[in-house]
Amino acid sequence: MKSMVYAMGIVALGLGLTAPAVYAQSDITGITGINDRLNDIDREARRDIDRSQDDFRFGNPEYRSGLSGSTALSYTGKSGNNDSQEFTFGGRLRYAQGPVVQTLGFALDFSEDLGAKTKEDVFGVYDLNYYFNDQLYGFVLGRVESDGLATLSTDNAIDAFVGVGPGYRVVNTPQVSWRVQAGIGVSYLEDGVGASDTETGYLVSSRFFYQFNDRMFLTNDTDILNSKSALRANNDLGLNLKMTEAFSTRLSYLVEYNDSRAIEADNKLGVALIYSF
Repeated sequence: MKSMVYAMGIVALGLGLTAPAVYAQSDITGITGINDRLNDIDREARRDIDRSQDDFRFGNPEYRSGLSGSTALSYTGKSGNNDSQEFTFGGRLRYAQGPVVQTLGFALDFSEDLGAKTKEDVFGVYDLNYYFNDQLYGFVLGRVESDGLATLSTDNAIDAFVGVGPGYRVVNTPQVSWRVQAGIGVSYLEDGVGASDTETGYLVSSRFFYQFNDRMFLTNDTDILNSKSALRANNDLGLNLKMTEAFSTRLSYLVEYNDSRAIEADNKLGVALIYSF
């Protein structure tokens, strides 16, 4: 398997929506571009912090029974000196009924410039969780990514994965929670010239949470994937602080290990800060 797969309690497909601009919009002065970049920075920082607030750390998450979800669509077309089109459509649907929760996420991203296609991407994720009780659950997850413009042997035309396994909550209190899950999965990879590779991978994941007080908590997320092509492991250690109602921060240290690479480990230090007033 040539891409790291996180065996999360739920697979979420992030669809970023641009927040309202603070300043007047004006392409001539360049303010629009700056506002878009500011929105991106703010959104990424909030996403970093929100990602550590994993609902699945604490018991069986409560969802509204039946079907719920959201969709988003965006289209832009230009003519004149630059003829181009961009189309994006995505959504997340959830169906909950008793101990069963199913989630489907999808995204379509197409664009063309001067009549030539420049992007033709399709993404999809599916996740099913069945809760036997507050401690034991089972999961089925699937993911597919398609690049319609892949033409080279180094391109990924199709990258798909499906996995299944059990999960167990070792500790489940408001202050400390720890859940582990393991499973078996199959990946399918096809390059731009039609050559494909299918292999089996074994997944192990751990999610640990410790709350020091009302404003500070620690998380440590570990994912291990072993297949015939490589052993991959990710460990994300994060310290989250809410110093005031206006100021929040997250310090993280991510280690990505892949024994098929010349340099096996990558290390990433992250700092996310949000101050609102």
